[in-house]
Amino acid sequence: MNRPTIGDVAARAGVSTATVSRTLATPEQVTPKTRDAVLKAVRETGYVLNLAARHLRTNRAHAVLAVLPDASNIFFSQVLRGISDTLHQAGYSLVIADTANDPEREREHGEFIQGGRVDGVLLLNGRLLPSLSAKRGRTIPTVSLCERIPGSHLPHVETANREAARAITECLIAQGHRRIGYIAGPPTNVLEHDRFAGYRDALTARGIAFDPQLVCPGDYSIRAGEAAATAYRALPQLPDAVFASSDTMAMGLIRGFTAAGLSIPDQISIAGFDDIEFAAAYNPALTTVHQNRHDIGARAAGMLIDLMAGKKLSQREIQLPAEIVMRESTRAR
Repeated sequence: MNRPTIGDVAARAGVSTATVSRTLATPEQVTPKTRDAVLKAVRETGYVLNLAARHLRTNRAHAVLAVLPDASNIFFSQVLRGISDTLHQAGYSLVIADTANDPEREREHGEFIQGGRVDGVLLLNGRLLPSLSAKRGRTIPTVSLCERIPGSHLPHVETANREAARAITECLIAQGHRRIGYIAGPPTNVLEHDRFAGYRDALTARGIAFDPQLVCPGDYSIRAGEAAATAYRALPQLPDAVFASSDTMAMGLIRGFTAAGLSIPDQISIAGFDDIEFAAAYNPALTTVHQNRHDIGARAAGMLIDLMAGKKLSQREIQLPAEIVMRESTRAR
């Protein structure tokens, strides 16, 4: 059998070959009805687009690079799904780059971008890549998400972290807790600054004195939560409750306290931040801040699609509201 052609797709969809070409190249420029008809015809005919030829013809790769600081972090799973779903609907492929927080890898990824292999970049790593920060070579549409980049004027999407951290701390206060501990993230992380500020905001608003002894350092890992459990147990008096600025640290904290014979939440309440997949299934189920991670990814990808199409953004910074999810790891005093 002969390979199906673009003409076969056009005939089945009831449109011109030019419309098929435009739909596959720039799906955002056709109506949803036309796009659905063309894509259905593509599936039914088995037509396979020659991406290499299209790249040469249009000088576009129809691909987007998402740069992650740590691809093993489960937090990014739903963010990437939101990105992928949105890009797929617009006819773009997703390429994932894991920097592992390694400057050499960041340099390599920057060269990949400047090589014209992608049409846009999504930065989830909290900093510019060398080629982007140096402003050399071609300009490429770029959007940051999750972690804001200090000093950058890039379009950005994130959760309203400060407001969410204040809200979860206020929930602990409303349960009657007054000695509320806090496990911090990495000191250079912008998210950490916002969440710590929200924690302090809640204490101040309720007239509770800030006690630096109740703050433990962390790095968003289970190990940091376990270390915090040891540090809190060494105090003359345990906190009433602890707000860990990530779910993984909250889980490590529960693990550390439980191993020492403490009962959660009977002896101490614990709350986290993120609502990762395991939060509801943990023992006890974790009270936490739910971030709509899929929406974060989808909104950022949508902004990037508009930029790649040459459109002006109506909003360059988006802060999405979070939801407090109360579960069994906290209780009223």
